[in-house]
Amino acid sequence: MTVRPTEDIDTSRPHPARMYDWYLGGKDNYPVDQEMGRQMLALDPRVPVMARVNRAFMHRATRRLTERGVRQFLDIGSGIPTEPNLHQVAQGIAPDARVVYCDNDPVVPAHAAPLLRGTPEGATAYLRADVREPDTIIEGAREVLDLSRPVALSLVALLHFVPDEDGAHELVDGLLSQLPSGSYLMMTHAAADSTPEESTAAVEKLTAAGITLALRSRTGFARFFAGLDLVEPGVTMVDRWHPEPGDPVPGQEDGVIPGYGAVGRKP
Repeated sequence: MTVRPTEDIDTSRPHPARMYDWYLGGKDNYPVDQEMGRQMLALDPRVPVMARVNRAFMHRATRRLTERGVRQFLDIGSGIPTEPNLHQVAQGIAPDARVVYCDNDPVVPAHAAPLLRGTPEGATAYLRADVREPDTIIEGAREVLDLSRPVALSLVALLHFVPDEDGAHELVDGLLSQLPSGSYLMMTHAAADSTPEESTAAVEKLTAAGITLALRSRTGFARFFAGLDLVEPGVTMVDRWHPEPGDPVPGQEDGVIPGYGAVGRKP
């Protein structure tokens, strides 16, 4: 189904969530998103693979954490629904899993119905809020999640849109501080140091279009996991975090996807 504009949706400027949907082959995007997406492809043809790799990481991390006994997930920056969604992965293993999705793009609520079709034993909900509003997110999540029990906080392909000057690390610390011991952070992030020329050009183009792109080095990404116990293999290229048969691959001679992934446990 194609997105229809509403008063709340700005179709004059590209939006990362809708570009991501286009990279994944979705239809919930506009010409302005497609045009910027093509410009990103011209800079680096791996961009659609990068989107699929991030999605595959979310699936793998969700499965592994569910198998470890996690039954609650808070997915911030969930984006436009693309099956299988996080709750479908988690509830496919544990039907009683509870999932709260959160995104600030007004397009997402128009397509949130599939997100809410979970198992009778579990629960799924959608919250419209920005990652820069951690107190609002936690307050809304409390209506569905028991925050006295472990929660997996999912920040997949999100924080590279939040620069340090906006307090990116403090936002993550603030969210984790309100989650109990035994909770997890599962996260991916575009890299600044693997393909520097392409990264610089991408930042310039997106900035000109009104989109902030805050690429970080491996060290900068690892800072988000300070104080957490990293799950093996620790911080790694996102496609190399417990890869599985059938996962998308770069298809390039160097085999490098310019992004990091990791999962950490709160002691």
